[in-house]
Amino acid sequence: MIKIDAFTSHQGLVVPLDRANIDMDQIISKQYLKRNEKTGYASGLFYNWRYTYDNEPREEFVLNDPKYDDASILLVRENFGCGSSWEHAVWALLDYGIKVVIAPSIADIFYYNSLNMGLLSLCLNKDDIDQLFEWAENTNLNLMIDLEKQIVKKEGEDWSRSFLIDSYNKEALLHGVHEKDHIDVTLNNLTQINAYEEQQVDSPLT
Repeated sequence: MIKIDAFTSHQGLVVPLDRANIDMDQIISKQYLKRNEKTGYASGLFYNWRYTYDNEPREEFVLNDPKYDDASILLVRENFGCGSSWEHAVWALLDYGIKVVIAPSIADIFYYNSLNMGLLSLCLNKDDIDQLFEWAENTNLNLMIDLEKQIVKKEGEDWSRSFLIDSYNKEALLHGVHEKDHIDVTLNNLTQINAYEEQQVDSPLT
């Protein structure tokens, strides 16, 4: 099994991809889905948007702008990761260097796939997303994401927003749980589980 890195906080450059309803087929091209490895997908990320049919970079696509070469935070519009959100989509983002996805809404399957693999996906309200897009499109926008405090903060300014994440996935990310081995997190609550089971034995259903 693969050990995912613990995620406590991350500071990085934001790349603004101003599109909504981005589905799995757009995140990772279908020809990459035949592979079983979990690395080597960076070149396939948004392949049909990044490249022409002749495999030439499309200059107008934001990820081909050199100023975003070191970006590690992806800013998108609503319903990110919709459709058949396979694990390959998350692998491609991670392999490219994306550590955090920020959107007003994220499709459920993609959301939980991403958390299971160590990619933090989080939601802010539409007004905040609009503000971040405005900043990102006019200057280099750097954000600090603090998972412990559940805060997104703009570097150098008094702007911060809180985000929600359930305690189970938060703890898994903070401690770097094995991908596919979240049972370890459950076993941390073994005392409470045993107490509950004993209560059921002592108070059987009638």
